[in-house]
Amino acid sequence: MNSIDYIVIVVAAAAALAALIMAAAARSRERKTMETLNSMLDAATNGDFTESDFDESALSALETKMAEYLSASAVSARNLAGEKKKIEELVSDISHQTKTPIANILLYSELLSEWELDGESESYVKALRTQAEKLSFLISSLVKTSRLETGIITLEPSENSVDELIKLAVDQVRPRAEIKRITVTAEQGGCRAAFDMKWTTEAVYNILDNAVKYTGFGGSIEVSSAEYEMFTRIDIRDNGIGIDESEHAKIFTRFYRSQEVTDSEGAGIGLFLTRQIVTDEGGYVKVSSTKGMGSIFSVFLPKSTERK
Repeated sequence: MNSIDYIVIVVAAAAALAALIMAAAARSRERKTMETLNSMLDAATNGDFTESDFDESALSALETKMAEYLSASAVSARNLAGEKKKIEELVSDISHQTKTPIANILLYSELLSEWELDGESESYVKALRTQAEKLSFLISSLVKTSRLETGIITLEPSENSVDELIKLAVDQVRPRAEIKRITVTAEQGGCRAAFDMKWTTEAVYNILDNAVKYTGFGGSIEVSSAEYEMFTRIDIRDNGIGIDESEHAKIFTRFYRSQEVTDSEGAGIGLFLTRQIVTDEGGYVKVSSTKGMGSIFSVFLPKSTERK
């Protein structure tokens, strides 16, 4: 082998070695960058990401941009938490500040109704009490809805008796039903499901309250339950005025009230609150109704607290 061949071999070997070294260095930088990005994402996921000073010569532009993005996300999360705290305080203030005045109005109207008043004055006192009760109900419903939507109130589903749930809701609505001579019957199905007893009772009561409200004198309401593989179903059937098919989806929206019932009491928030509660528990609500033929509201509650 002559000297030229030897030199060529040495140069080739040196080039190959340099290439290997460069490849190893590049792989090391890539691994370091990926590890850093992974650590940054873990920190962001855990909510403890903090921005640091990065040397552009040591880290890639992608890494720096990721740091900027995560820093902005962390700031947004802090701002969101701050806004949520303000809403929580506002809702609490509204609830506290309105509770006493409304209670006083109801008390004074009750005291006035005990006096011997002429016909016109008596009608004014009755109207005052009715409007105060509506205002109390509206504020209470708005506060409950706001607390649910902002996460101030957390539902805690656990395995419970559906029969007990139905009994609690029916007992609350029965006095109003008796005034209209409406028969309310509830079958004991022995069913169980996973739900928050307090708030789901509120949800079922809202449906029953609407059934009483829109069922005529001497009507009937039937409540039953049945178990399926994944859900337990509660049916609330009435022979009231019914709901037009075009309004089936609208009745679950906030403040919606059909033109057919604008003269009736109500704020159009009960069914909205019902759907919010049941949905947050992993269930859903359906309605089947024909105008003039009554309605069937079906509440589907999950049988397990595990979300699919």
